[in-house]
Amino acid sequence: MTADAEASTQGSLREIFCVFLRLGLTSFGGPIAHLGYFRDELVVRRRWIDEAGYADLIALSQFLPGPASSKVGFTLGLLRGNGLLGGLAAWLGFTMPSALILFAFALGAAAFTGPLSEGLIHGLKLVAVAVVAQAIWGMAKNLTPDRERIGIALGAVIITVLASGSFGQVAAIVLGALAGLLLCRSAVVPVTKHLNYPVTRRAGAIALVLFAALLIVTPVLAHLTGIRAIAVFDAFYRSGALVFGGGHVLLPLLQAEVVAPGWVTNESFLAGYGMTQAMPGPLFTFAAYLGALMGPGLNTILGASIALVAVFLPGGLLAYGILPFWDMVRARPLAQAAMRGANAGVVGILGAAFYNPVWTSAVLLPLDFALALIGFVLLTTWRLPPWMVVVFLAAAGVVSSLIQSGV
Repeated sequence: MTADAEASTQGSLREIFCVFLRLGLTSFGGPIAHLGYFRDELVVRRRWIDEAGYADLIALSQFLPGPASSKVGFTLGLLRGNGLLGGLAAWLGFTMPSALILFAFALGAAAFTGPLSEGLIHGLKLVAVAVVAQAIWGMAKNLTPDRERIGIALGAVIITVLASGSFGQVAAIVLGALAGLLLCRSAVVPVTKHLNYPVTRRAGAIALVLFAALLIVTPVLAHLTGIRAIAVFDAFYRSGALVFGGGHVLLPLLQAEVVAPGWVTNESFLAGYGMTQAMPGPLFTFAAYLGALMGPGLNTILGASIALVAVFLPGGLLAYGILPFWDMVRARPLAQAAMRGANAGVVGILGAAFYNPVWTSAVLLPLDFALALIGFVLLTTWRLPPWMVVVFLAAAGVVSSLIQSGV
């Protein structure tokens, strides 16, 4: 079977759920690292989609609010499962592990303290270094093969460094696409095969209308009715709809939404935030922890469920709504040139993120550099599965921390 044929094969919902459940259990390090895990598992090993198509999904997700890695995972599941149920199976598998752990933590588990937990978290940060480095290495070879696209990627690094946050990321992709129109037109070739997005234009339009309607109507209903469940849905939906750049950008918005009205104490909020850093899967599952603490008017399960669904829903609606129009756009010659530039910009964004926050927060000592390098070699040369590298580096982090603390 060819790679293209294998990539277009429809999978069962059970297969999609199990693959993303494993990713949800082993994908540490935040959204940039998650994209590296996705690439290794679904592009390189399973060939659900080719490198260029995967980069297109990443570029598309950067323009939409919500969790970047979850939107990419949802879309990959949708493609593999030939419909919405495939996307939901991917989202559930990827989201469920960390959501359940954080929900249990909200019910009374003590926050981790001491050298053991500190070493574990630090080891997981080193996993992110190795995984992101592997992703950049593979994507750069495929998406920046010439001087023009290398130059665009370097420009994206500069833009992202100078203009930090989601604005810099979006600007890097937009300017990369404009540069592609000027510099990458000679490489344009006819598109003979399209990614088979199983979403009709009518369904996409309905999703976009629903996204806007919930954003406008829900706060009005919350104000008129005073029902806690609607107010919680509104708070988390607006946070998910208005934030770009992933889970770390979401946190200050959520703090304003749940701490200011007195739903969650600041101490509990910060304890949950610390626990979230040790979790695999999307950082947006922090919403499950906060939803379980909503207090009067909501039981823990209902509060966690409302918050979790609400924070992910806007990104999912936007991704589902845009997909039927995305393939039509990318088939046009000028759009291809722009996308080549945008894809090079994605490589630059990953490169900038590799330095900050991935490298700067993890590589603090010479030993950290050595461990991260070992992880990178295990992934790229020995081709060990990511979960084995996670176990190795997490254990190494714990041992290193215990030695330094004199335990």
